[in-house]
Amino acid sequence: MCLIIHLTFCLLKLIYNRSLHYFNATMMLAITRNELSDSDMTATPDFLQDAKELLTEQGFTTSNIWYHGTSSALVDSIKSQGLNRSGDKQLNEAARKTMATIGDKTYSETVEPVFLTQSKELAYYWAQQTVRNRSVRIEGNEEPVVLAVTLSEDSNGSVKPDVGAASLLMLKEGEHYLATLAAIYEQNGLEAPAIDLMKADRMDYLNKLGMAYYDADIDASSIELIEG
Repeated sequence: MCLIIHLTFCLLKLIYNRSLHYFNATMMLAITRNELSDSDMTATPDFLQDAKELLTEQGFTTSNIWYHGTSSALVDSIKSQGLNRSGDKQLNEAARKTMATIGDKTYSETVEPVFLTQSKELAYYWAQQTVRNRSVRIEGNEEPVVLAVTLSEDSNGSVKPDVGAASLLMLKEGEHYLATLAAIYEQNGLEAPAIDLMKADRMDYLNKLGMAYYDADIDASSIELIEG
């Protein structure tokens, strides 16, 4: 039983870190679905609506500027320490305590990359997910925020399509993201991408789905908070 719970947590933690920051046990996922409905998601602020500038028939255009959605509660730490892989120490500690409570003494954290997207609009979606997921375990008033990440030419070449997102997109939370993405395409006069997640070209995850990762820490000097 502990092994099953542990494997379930590993999958859900991957989802959490997409922007993910997600849940570590089936019970927490059930709580979130019951208490935090999709209606809790708010409209993207005007100053973050950039899809109209980025979307083409081939998907989202890219540059050396990327975006990361997170919680306002983490901004001061990020400004000081940068964006670190698996960087939400509060949630990681809460996960560790939960696993210990249910009897899993073998749990150890996995190092996830920094998840990025080329669109402020998509980053805001993941920022809302981060705030929602943190609210299950951590008290406080938090707001979704978007960070701009400017990479050098060499570093920019290390941004990769997030093919591992297939595991997320096959779950309910991923289905909601795809529905949101489809609406963005349609609002900009384009057909939503029809992608077979298991057979898709790896670049489709980047270009059409707006999902990427950078497998290294990002220095604070490369990060800027986007404000309206």
